[in-house]
Amino acid sequence: MAEKDAQNGYSITTISPDISPIMSSEGELQPQMPSGDSSEEDLRGKPDEIQDSGQTQQAPQKNKFRHKSHKSSHKSQSRETYAAIDLGTNNCRLLIVEPQGNSFKVIDSFSRIVRLGDGLESSNKLSADAMQRTIDALRVCATKIRRHRVRWVRCVATEACRKAENGEAFINQIEKTTRLRFEIIGGKDEAELAAIGCGALFDRQFPHAIVFDIGGGSTEITCLSLKKGRYELQDMISLPLGVVRLSEKYDGENISREIYAQIRDEAEKMIRAFAEKQTFYDDNCSDVQLIGTSGTVTTLAAIHKGLQKYNRNVVDGTVMKRDEVIAVIQSLMNMSHEERQNNNCIGRERADLVLSGCAVLEAIIRAWPLENLKIADRGIREGILLRLIRKTRRRQKMRRVKKVKGTS
Repeated sequence: MAEKDAQNGYSITTISPDISPIMSSEGELQPQMPSGDSSEEDLRGKPDEIQDSGQTQQAPQKNKFRHKSHKSSHKSQSRETYAAIDLGTNNCRLLIVEPQGNSFKVIDSFSRIVRLGDGLESSNKLSADAMQRTIDALRVCATKIRRHRVRWVRCVATEACRKAENGEAFINQIEKTTRLRFEIIGGKDEAELAAIGCGALFDRQFPHAIVFDIGGGSTEITCLSLKKGRYELQDMISLPLGVVRLSEKYDGENISREIYAQIRDEAEKMIRAFAEKQTFYDDNCSDVQLIGTSGTVTTLAAIHKGLQKYNRNVVDGTVMKRDEVIAVIQSLMNMSHEERQNNNCIGRERADLVLSGCAVLEAIIRAWPLENLKIADRGIREGILLRLIRKTRRRQKMRRVKKVKGTS
C-alpha cells in the first residue's frame, strides 16, 4: 500500500515482510551475455530464479506477429525464445534470449536513447518529437522480434508514460503502429523487476541487500533480506529523482557545484528518511550490500576502469570503494560539458544527464554508509525475462502433469 509522506511529498510503497520470496538460492538462471555488443546503440555501447511476490501480473503473451514463411528449419521452429522491452524516460531497450538449461543465452539486444521524457516536467505531456523517436526505435525492436521468431514477449513502460497525461494514448498508438502491446507498470513493479534482474550479483554472505536504479524519470530503491536461503523483498520506494527530469529542471549542461550540492542534499533527505525506517539500518550497515544499476553507475565504473570504450562484460559486477566513486564524480565535475560529450564512456547524448545522476548516486551512498558499491549492467529487462521464463516453465510442467493424469 502506498502512503503519502506529507513532509517530503513523495510516495512510499511498503511491502509486507511475509510476501513470497523473489530470489531463490537454488536453480539459478544465469544469463550468458553475447561477446559482441549486438545492436546496443548507446555509447556505453545473470540472475537468480525468482518467485513472484504475490502481485497480479499479466500473463506472458504469445507473439502476435505472423511469419510469412513457413519453410523454417526444425531448429528455428523448436526454439523457445523470449523477448523483453523496457521503455523508460530516456532509453528504449530490447533483449531477446533463449533458455539453455539453468542459463539463458542472449540472442540479440537493442538499446537507443529516445528521450521520451523530454519536456515532460514542464508540460506533463509526451511531445510529438519524443513519441516519434520512440516509435522509430520500437519499429527496430519489432523487426528483431519477427526475425528471431520470438514466442513470448513482455513490453513495459515506466515513469514517462506513468506521469504523462497522454501516456495511455501513446501506448495505444504504439500498438497500432508496431503491434507491440505495452503495459504501464508502477514504481513497485519497476523496483522489483530491477532487483530480480540483479539477483545473480547478490553476495549471500550479507543478510541484507539494497538495490537502486537511477532512471530517467525516477529512482527506485529496493530493500531485501535473506531468509532461509532466499532474498525476500522487504520494502521499496520510487522517488521523483530521474536524470532527465532533474537535468531539465536544473539545465544539465551547466550544473554548477552549488546546483549539484542542492540536488544531492534534497535527494539525500528523501533517501535518508526511507533508509532510517529499515530495521537493519545503523551507523555502519556492516551486514548490508549495495548494488546499483543505471547508466550513471555503469558510466562511473567504465571511467574508473579507464575504458576507452564502454564494455558491459568488464563493467558488470565491478565493485567500487566509496572513495573511488567520489573521486570519479569529482573528475566529472571538473570536466567541461564538451569534455563530457567527448568521453566515449559518456557520449553526447548522456553528457547533460551524468551530473544529475551523480548527485543522486552520492545522495544514496551518503544515506547508506557502506564501503562498497557493486555495479550491475542488468536490470528490468533481465527481471522481466526471468519471471517470464519461470512462469512459462511452470505452465508447461502443469500441462505435462495433466496430460499424464489424463492418460492414466
